[in-house]
Amino acid sequence: MLEINALAKNFGGLPALDGVSFSLAQGHITALIGPNGAGKTTLINTITGVLTPDRGEIIFDGQDLVGRKPHEIARRGISRTFQNLRLLPTHSVLDNVLCGLTVKATSSFAAAMLRLPGLRHRERLFRLQALEMLDRFGLAGKAAWPLAALSYGEKKKVEMARAFVAEPRLVLLDEPVAGLNPAETAGIAVLLQQLRRAGHTMLLVEHDMELVMRISDQVVVLDSGRCIARSTPDEIRTNPLVLEAYLGKTGRAA
Repeated sequence: MLEINALAKNFGGLPALDGVSFSLAQGHITALIGPNGAGKTTLINTITGVLTPDRGEIIFDGQDLVGRKPHEIARRGISRTFQNLRLLPTHSVLDNVLCGLTVKATSSFAAAMLRLPGLRHRERLFRLQALEMLDRFGLAGKAAWPLAALSYGEKKKVEMARAFVAEPRLVLLDEPVAGLNPAETAGIAVLLQQLRRAGHTMLLVEHDMELVMRISDQVVVLDSGRCIARSTPDEIRTNPLVLEAYLGKTGRAA
């Protein structure tokens, strides 16, 4: 589904990504791990068009995404979450999830102003779709709540619900369990496995090695902007390069 070919990005002459190459299989969870500063979030930002790589290719369904704007990439079926929550604190939980459906909004300004029947029907469908996704994340009963009334763990779920609500072909999850307690992390693990069984493809950036090894089909390891390993979780556990660069230094979580 997604092929990263020789991707490179420099900041002030320093390489954040240095010839990174790997691919994602449809319907799988691929974990992207590495120490802080390895280039993981930079990679997500290049895939989503926030950053433009200096060289290399990002091939999604046979087309190169390099040079395309973030909203164009989103409309092609790629969504994401963020390391730091990017939500609307003064809006309701439902409104925050509805934001994820803007990629499907095609009405003209005139239709929106006139409130034509077709637009109203589409809005009702969007609300039902958002409520169904909130139900999957266990938050349908809090749809009308202001976002500020939720716990941090629940806000994390809202951001993930927003990422999945438009049924994207690929979801990029940037540290979805950072700051969560073990029970909340276990709950997210179950949800991600359910979403994979439903056919979703995910690229998971995460420091929680127990989660990574439990739910991932493939693990890609970055170190100083370079891809030093990509294999199954069992093989990554014993890879000497990975142990030296990451797992051996940080333990199960970094």
